[in-house]
Amino acid sequence: MEAVLHGIMLAFGLILPLGAQNVFVFTQGVTQPSLFRAMPAMITAAICDTVLIVLAILGLSLIVLQFEWLRLVLLAGGILFLVYMGKVIWFSGAANMDGAEAMPLKKQIVFALSVSLLNPHALLDTIGVIGTSAVKYSGQEQLGFTLACVLASWVWFFGLAAAGAALKRMRIPARIFIGLNKCSALFMWGTAVYLAIGLL
Repeated sequence: MEAVLHGIMLAFGLILPLGAQNVFVFTQGVTQPSLFRAMPAMITAAICDTVLIVLAILGLSLIVLQFEWLRLVLLAGGILFLVYMGKVIWFSGAANMDGAEAMPLKKQIVFALSVSLLNPHALLDTIGVIGTSAVKYSGQEQLGFTLACVLASWVWFFGLAAAGAALKRMRIPARIFIGLNKCSALFMWGTAVYLAIGLL
C-alpha cells in the first residue's frame, strides 16, 4: 500500500505543473466538437507517459543518468521543441467554439506524441525521479508503484480533456482563449530560456 500511495503522489506531483503536454490535451478538450473527439490526444499522451514510466522503472534511468552527453542532447532538443511549440500556440488564435477548425485525428496524435516524447521535463522527470524512486521497491511493491504512476497519468489526462470540454460549454469569450494561448506560449518560451541557462 505504501508503494501504491507513493506512486500516486509522485506521479501527480510531476504531472500537475503547467506544461506543453497538459496545455495541448486541455486545448483539444476545448477545440474539439465533443469530448470523444479529443480522446486521441488524451490517449496518446497517456500511452506515452505509460511507456516512459515503464522504461524508467525497468532501468532506462540508470543508463541516461550515467551519460552526461545524453542528458545534454535531451535538453537541447527539448529547448528547440519548446520554442517551436510556443510559436505554434502563440499564432493559433482563439479556439473555434463550433469545432470547425478542430485538429484532425492524425494531427492530434502527431502533436500529442511530440509534446510527450520531445518534452525535456517529461523525460527527465520520468527518468530521473520516477525511475530512481522505483529502485527502493521490488516484486509486488514495484508492480504496485508502477501501476499507481500509470493510473495517475491516465486519470489526469482524461480530467484535463474533460475540463476543456466543460469550459467550452460555458461559452467563454474568444479573447479569453486567445489570452490563454498567449500565456501558454510565454510559459513554454520561458521554460526554454530556463533550460538554456542551465546548459551554460
